[in-house]
Amino acid sequence: MATYRFTCPECGAAVTVDAGARERLLEAGCAVCGAGVGTAAFTSANTFGTSV
Repeated sequence: MATYRFTCPECGAAVTVDAGARERLLEAGCAVCGAGVGTAAFTSANTFGTSV
């Protein structure tokens, strides 16, 4: 499963999320400050222990 690193462009809150949480953040905005976010707020996160 893909994981992403989310960093809010407004408040700087940062968390690693899965694809489902990424979609919810895109729809609802930052859970900390409520700012709207776009795809630029996400980067691919490294996952360890997964097969390629």
